[in-house]
Amino acid sequence: MPIVFITGASSGFGMACAKQFAQNGYQIIINARREDRLQQLKSELESSFDTKVLVLPFDVRNNSAVIAAIESIPENWKKIDVLINNAGLAAGRDTFQDGLVDDWETMIDTNLKGLMYVTKSIVHGMMERKKGHIINVSSLA
Repeated sequence: MPIVFITGASSGFGMACAKQFAQNGYQIIINARREDRLQQLKSELESSFDTKVLVLPFDVRNNSAVIAAIESIPENWKKIDVLINNAGLAAGRDTFQDGLVDDWETMIDTNLKGLMYVTKSIVHGMMERKKGHIINVSSLA
């Protein structure tokens, strides 16, 4: 059974992707910061679809947490076929001249650096197997 890893799976596009992939026979690794929401989604996916779900809560902004979590994936889950980098946020919607640097840093840490941390931790396995797809979800933020 193919495996998909989805960041930002606790709501919105990430949750919708998890449901769609589960419906199409994938095993799902779901990630977000809020473990309670991930556990709820896991229950829903496993009861609605004939699939297995692995919950992997961590903050994509924390590179050491990303590395530790991905290294902790059980061996039978490590052959990830599809990575969906969906974790992201829009902090501060002020005009540029009124924007807060802290908001910009939070968005850059999540939307850009988080995507790179997760991709770097997963892409090696895909390259070794010469197989895999990476989908990066973006927004105007």
